[in-house]
Amino acid sequence: MSTKHRRSIRSLSHCFYELKYHLVWTPKYRGKVLGDQKVKQELTRIFETIAKWKHWEIMELNVQEDHVHLVLLGTPRDSVSYIMQILKGKSSAWLKKKIKRTKGIYETNSLWARGYFASSIGIDEHIIRRYVKHQEHHNQVEQQSLFNLIT
Repeated sequence: MSTKHRRSIRSLSHCFYELKYHLVWTPKYRGKVLGDQKVKQELTRIFETIAKWKHWEIMELNVQEDHVHLVLLGTPRDSVSYIMQILKGKSSAWLKKKIKRTKGIYETNSLWARGYFASSIGIDEHIIRRYVKHQEHHNQVEQQSLFNLIT
């Protein structure tokens, strides 16, 4: 898990991106089933494995007894709903296989409740709004027109 607090602009062959998300989700019925140290350690290991597999980066992770907070750097290939589907689906299945008969870990159903909270994290809103509002000033370049050069 990375705890770097730096600008993390990444690139693919066709784009540059910085897609950071703050994600929060809970176990079913908001059960306090994640408090056991063994469960926390296993969930941390599972999330790190999934992130490595999917080329995501975990920037921060905090497993509380009744919810999970995650700051994740995603990729343009993956929507937030896909990220949550993979994180919740795989972690529920893998945790139930690894930690059997732990009080409150549901053996037949999904560990996680259906919903989640997602928020994007990026450059401060006021900076972006100012940049967009004054875009014509950013794009003005002191150059001679090509038509003037031809004549």
